[in-house]
Amino acid sequence: MVGVLLKIPLYRAFRRWGVPRLMPLNLTVSMTYRCNSRCRTCNVWRKQADELTAQEWDRVFASLGRTPYWFTISGGEPLLRQDVVEICHSVYQHCRPGIINVPTNGLRPELIAGRIEEIARACPKTRIIVNVSLDGWGEQHDAIRNVPGNFQRTLDTYRRLRALALPNLTVGIHTVISRFNVDDIPQIYREISALAPDSYITEIAEERVELDTVGADITPGLDEYSAAVDFLLAQLRVQPFTGISRVTQAFREQYYGLVKRILAERRQVIPCYAGWASAQISPEGNVWVCCIKAESLGNLRDVDYNFGHIWFNAKAAAARASIARGECFCPLANAAYTNMLCHYPSLFRAARRVLN
Repeated sequence: MVGVLLKIPLYRAFRRWGVPRLMPLNLTVSMTYRCNSRCRTCNVWRKQADELTAQEWDRVFASLGRTPYWFTISGGEPLLRQDVVEICHSVYQHCRPGIINVPTNGLRPELIAGRIEEIARACPKTRIIVNVSLDGWGEQHDAIRNVPGNFQRTLDTYRRLRALALPNLTVGIHTVISRFNVDDIPQIYREISALAPDSYITEIAEERVELDTVGADITPGLDEYSAAVDFLLAQLRVQPFTGISRVTQAFREQYYGLVKRILAERRQVIPCYAGWASAQISPEGNVWVCCIKAESLGNLRDVDYNFGHIWFNAKAAAARASIARGECFCPLANAAYTNMLCHYPSLFRAARRVLN
């Protein structure tokens, strides 16, 4: 983590002056659009892709070097890929990240626990963070996810993951706050807290090209969302966390306030570093600065899987210039972490929270 902090001035210089040119610090790798959930807040399962193979991903990761610190292995449901362990091990071998984060819908308890155990054992010096999705309690979760029995299977998955007790494994719970559950967040939080996850994180449901939700009526209103996050903030300030979860929750506090301001002011409240310090790769190998617009800067198959050839091309430069001019804004959680890390006031507030 110290190495990451030392790179922050370099990313700030990259955003302001274009040098030094750096690979992203935070990279989301979408393995697949395949998903066995049918969520009311996501239509990614409707999409299809000619997915990169494990061998193709290996060449991509080899081109990245050791710069990326945080990988999110996403989907769809990433653990449906039979080669997901091989792909995560390839990330580990080539990039040695500090964190590999894997979200899961929890629908295949035995398969999920088995593959996460294999990933954690294959990447012993990397922190593996698994976030199990729970968008409601009991039948509410099943209704939002549109899969009967989802809730009970998700609880089974969570308990199997906790039972692994591996030294590099963190098991958290994740909730998407949408118009379908925003009024119930206090109750959901109390139920989830009784499960004692290593961390509890939320993000706001939003319209994304990646998820095919543009025009969908899923985002809660400012007042409803503010009431929900004000409750969560009050809980965070009195709940003890340790290790990496303490750091995560400190930034989570900053994130909640940031989202409220973005929704109210409709602008980039702090500078966005998507395109400089964070990026995403789609299942078919398109490089995006972020998943909100999901505009391709180029396809990795067309450049012999060399990420840098796309990351530093003319399309990438144009996308960065647009972001720097403030022509877009969003509360995307994954990118927001990197934005706060590169924004000194947010970083100092989070650090003070960790040290107190």
